[in-house]
Amino acid sequence: MAPRVRIATAGWAIPRAVAEQFPAEGSGLERYAGRFDAVEINSTFYRSHRTSTYERWAAQTPAHFRFALKLPRAITHAARLVDADAALAAFRVEAEPLGDKLGPLLVQLPPSLVFEAPLAKRFWTALREHWSGPVVCEPRHASWFEADADAMLAGFRVARAAADPALSEAAARPGGWSGLAYWRWHGSPRMYYSAYDETQLQALASELQVRPGEVWCVFDNTTSGAAAANALDLQARVAAGLLHATESRAASE
Repeated sequence: MAPRVRIATAGWAIPRAVAEQFPAEGSGLERYAGRFDAVEINSTFYRSHRTSTYERWAAQTPAHFRFALKLPRAITHAARLVDADAALAAFRVEAEPLGDKLGPLLVQLPPSLVFEAPLAKRFWTALREHWSGPVVCEPRHASWFEADADAMLAGFRVARAAADPALSEAAARPGGWSGLAYWRWHGSPRMYYSAYDETQLQALASELQVRPGEVWCVFDNTTSGAAAANALDLQARVAAGLLHATESRAASE
């Protein structure tokens, strides 16, 4: 069976340049969910949201839709993963109104946070006491791409995101737990602005199609409005590739 591939943007802004490719009616989220089956929420990194906000998001999206939530910076950046149990519990309760639509938890680490095995083990243990679902980590210090860090992530069923731009060759590839592959493309060479070209998107589509397990790809080059166009392009390429693979299998049987 082909892997489930979810293509999304960070937030659900619909730039004017691609607006005609979305449903014309409904809220911004409802229109976005008419084309994509997932979204990454970065606002949870900066502030708490009301229960009514999560309930509204859940009500405005179809049953198959999923939300990836970014862990608050109070945990990752201010506390730097130390004594996070209470904050993790509070965030888990906050997100409960999403129900089955709650997708991966995104743990983005500050660039200065070095991998220290005892601290990391305490944090992942605490997180797993409150969060049984999929988790993806985006580390940004080279020490997190060594074998011991990768093995620990895998042991706690935490995927390591593939980022672009990447710190290193390893950072460009998914790592950690193999049950989830998660790409975060921020725009390159100018982060959050630059659009990806056809060659880059086709190479990515080819990789997503053959990756086992659950697959996510999120475009974060939103400042220029490039994210939605890149996501739509990639979505079409992945769909065409999967259709071709299905037809090829049928022809060979």
